[in-house]
Amino acid sequence: MVYCTECETDLDIDEDEVDEGAVVSCPECGTDFEVVTVNPVELKIVGEDEVDEDEDEEADDEEDEDDDS
Repeated sequence: MVYCTECETDLDIDEDEVDEGAVVSCPECGTDFEVVTVNPVELKIVGEDEVDEDEDEEADDEEDEDDDS
C-alpha cells in the first residue's frame, strides 16, 4: 500500500494502473505526487526537487554576500 506523506491516507494505487512519470493526487488533501517507480510503487511530491534547488540557490547567495563584506 502507498500512503500520502501529507495526511497518511491510503492512496490505493495499483502498479498495473499507473506508469512512471504519471501524476496522482491524494483524494483527501489534494497533494500531487509523481510516480517514480511502479514496481514497487514509489511516489514523490510534485515540485519537491524544485524547492530543494531554490533553497540551495538561496544558501549560495547568502554565502556570496558574506564574501563581499
